[in-house]
Amino acid sequence: MSGEMLFPGIISPVRRIGRREFDFERQVAIMAIVNRTPNSFHDQGRTYALESAVAAAAKAVADGADWVDIGGYAFSADQAQIAVEAEIERVVPVIAEVRAATDAVISVDTHRAEVARAAIEAGADVINDTNGLREPGMAEVAAVAGVSVVVTHSLGGPGQRVSRPSYADVVSEVADFLRERVSHALKAGIAADKIIIDPGHDLNKNTFHSLELTRRLEEITAIGYPTLVALSNKDFIGETLDRPQGERKEGTIAANVVSIIKGARILRVHDVAATVASVRMTEAVLGWRGPIAPVHNLV
Repeated sequence: MSGEMLFPGIISPVRRIGRREFDFERQVAIMAIVNRTPNSFHDQGRTYALESAVAAAAKAVADGADWVDIGGYAFSADQAQIAVEAEIERVVPVIAEVRAATDAVISVDTHRAEVARAAIEAGADVINDTNGLREPGMAEVAAVAGVSVVVTHSLGGPGQRVSRPSYADVVSEVADFLRERVSHALKAGIAADKIIIDPGHDLNKNTFHSLELTRRLEEITAIGYPTLVALSNKDFIGETLDRPQGERKEGTIAANVVSIIKGARILRVHDVAATVASVRMTEAVLGWRGPIAPVHNLV
């Protein structure tokens, strides 16, 4: 089976992101999640302490992560607002310590321009914005710094309550949003080879919406920019399989593999080691890499 036959063309598939190079025509990047928040939906504050966050990042890289995504403010509406300064105090020390220890890509998960600027100064290579670059000045910060951006779909953005989200056609509406926000990024001066898109599974979407996005993900990847999917342990997996938060690893792996086959090139995950094994196997089946330790049987 030829992998090249399955996927649309990717704009600038060979990319230098931070200190690493990726060929997204034949490679899937693994992004590890490190949340320095007391209320993240999966970690529940386990990496809130600075030492715990830094240690989690180091373990993720040791387990094979190409990329570490560091956040200081959860997406959920069920939280108190925090000041920009407080978010900076959460993420910048982690970024600085991780930057000193690894050449892995570092992204900051934030929707605030001031936080993004401080994170870049501390060593972040990417702005991962679940608000789709809607905050004034965010796109300009990225353009001036020359960093990559992840443009994500959500209706309300982080901390905003959206009751009973409704779509006439979730995939078409998400694709239209992403095209519009990419146009905004380009007009602000962000280079095309710095743009990544994310359809935002479960971000102001119910289980049926997220399943439909996964089923028709090729309509998102056809936009042309490398596509990130953040499926790891999310509620749509739990509801589909009737599994609690701590028992969604197998469902996550299955959804990620389907997403790769449909064109995803970056996976944002909690369970790095398991993801690395499943991704390497998927890449080999698609003909993108050979076996690591082949045994030649003699007849």
